[in-house]
Amino acid sequence: MARSDFKFFHDFRVRYSEIDAQGIVFNAHYLTYFDTAITEYLRRDEFDYSALVKETGCDFHLVKSLVNYEKPIPFDEDIEVGCRTGAIGNSSVTFILEIFKKGQEDRFANGEIIWVLTDQTTHKTVRVPDNIRNLIEKIESGQ
Repeated sequence: MARSDFKFFHDFRVRYSEIDAQGIVFNAHYLTYFDTAITEYLRRDEFDYSALVKETGCDFHLVKSLVNYEKPIPFDEDIEVGCRTGAIGNSSVTFILEIFKKGQEDRFANGEIIWVLTDQTTHKTVRVPDNIRNLIEKIESGQ
């Protein structure tokens, strides 16, 4: 995807604790960047994840994570993670993420995260509620 396909970005600066002996971001940290970006993407409009769990007894579970490493990210690099929703299924939400050099088209990685909403008592999938669908639609429309 192009950088312009994203309406939401979250900034990071690579910390020393995130690099390996080669001086580049250790591979597992890409998923941390993705997870943080998704949290901030939903928080943009003050979505209260904890309230969802408390009020409904439902919670999202990660069922797929994919990272395509395109080029290494060095220590102290300013980066931005673009986040968007690729699809909302009956019980799932697919997030598309890409890591860019801050303010540039230069891309380091791309990936996909899929969450499935489940009832925490029965462990059965449940429909993604309309308020979450509306929130995502609002974010994606740039409102």
